[in-house]
Amino acid sequence: MTFDRLVSLLLLLEARTRMTVPELAEALGVSERTVRRDVARLALADLPVFTERGRYGGVVLVPGTQLDLARLGARETELLGLPGLDAGQAAQLGVREGQQRLRAKLDAHRRRGGPTDSRARIADLVHVDNSAWFGPEHRASVAGLLADLRERRRLSVRYRSSGALEARAFDVDPLGLFAKSGRWYLVAERDDGGPRLLALERLESWTLLDAPATARRRGELATVADRLVAELETRSSIVVDAVIDAARADLAARILGSRLRASAPLPAPDDGLVALTIAYDDIRAARQLLQFGPALEVRSPASVRAHLRSLALATAALYAPDAP
Repeated sequence: MTFDRLVSLLLLLEARTRMTVPELAEALGVSERTVRRDVARLALADLPVFTERGRYGGVVLVPGTQLDLARLGARETELLGLPGLDAGQAAQLGVREGQQRLRAKLDAHRRRGGPTDSRARIADLVHVDNSAWFGPEHRASVAGLLADLRERRRLSVRYRSSGALEARAFDVDPLGLFAKSGRWYLVAERDDGGPRLLALERLESWTLLDAPATARRRGELATVADRLVAELETRSSIVVDAVIDAARADLAARILGSRLRASAPLPAPDDGLVALTIAYDDIRAARQLLQFGPALEVRSPASVRAHLRSLALATAALYAPDAP
């Protein structure tokens, strides 16, 4: 029985006084047999926990018991500074147990203070999941990288840029980790340039160097990450004017995101169409528009029309009946 599980079990009982074995097993993520064994060991240790049998029985903490378990440890205090982590991200960072324990302590502290508000708690009405829709499970060792970043040393990384076939090695000064839309990024500064976002799924390896990370940072992690995102989302060398069936306009808004700069229904005689203004930093990225099929037509510029026509013809040839 781990110490963390012991504390978590006692916190649950302190918050609710009585819980069934199945309820405790689900809350702690263990089997019912493990819960029964843990309760027996707690009783042998003279802690005020016992089991009541019968229809309304369960595991009970002796009423009136005041266990000072709500005091926050160093790791839990750190987690208070990361309120936006969902359960999946906490697990990836290796702090899931700490997050569960923190929530249990806060809940026990709230209940100990007695009822103060008859309204429902915000925490009971809001659930946060930062993972991307249909996104693959993140396989990078986020927790391992986080542990190394805490050493405040430079890193030697092997990183494959988007679209590249091979990874390249270079040294960086890391600022920290950044989670965005279900993906993790290392925010780091290269010797030959400014800060960059390095997607962890393309970070093949990293090694801690002896040199400390320098103080050449252009602001705190959050400030730098926000600026990099803003630069990426506003960068545009290609502005596309297109029309789309009105029934697909909402879908286009979800898929295009910040690339969609303007959207407005067209008057007669083009009723049923919505005009779109879309920005890309590279003409190759405009291939994204092919997924809308004939529901979307690019009207300008001619270079994007030609690029999409070439891609469409090549795709049609690939699926032709007589194709090899």
